[in-house]
Amino acid sequence: MAPNRTVLIADDSQFMRFVLRKILEKHSFTVVADVENGMKAVESYKQNKPDLVTMDVVMPGMDGIEATRAILEFDDKARIIVVSALGQQPLVNEAMDAGAKTFIVKPFEESKVVEVIDEIFS
Repeated sequence: MAPNRTVLIADDSQFMRFVLRKILEKHSFTVVADVENGMKAVESYKQNKPDLVTMDVVMPGMDGIEATRAILEFDDKARIIVVSALGQQPLVNEAMDAGAKTFIVKPFEESKVVEVIDEIFS
């Protein structure tokens, strides 16, 4: 993976943000922010303009689908990976329709996260 890439993590689970941060930092990414809802994800994206966003689908307030749309309205080149739990396929489809690049299903393996991110940047 190319070093010095920046990432924004959006997930309402503090544990999930921690796990993703550990994986990303281990692979030379800089996590510019980790936030717990879609509204904060949009605000943080506008402030930090990260190279990549990992976006949970189900979050309180503004969900990941709305946040994906709002970020892509602001920057149509945004790279967003949806992170969703098993069984949320309709929501994943909706997020992909909204412009997310790809998705990762929770629970995930570190190798799968790395593989998906590599694909995004290749």
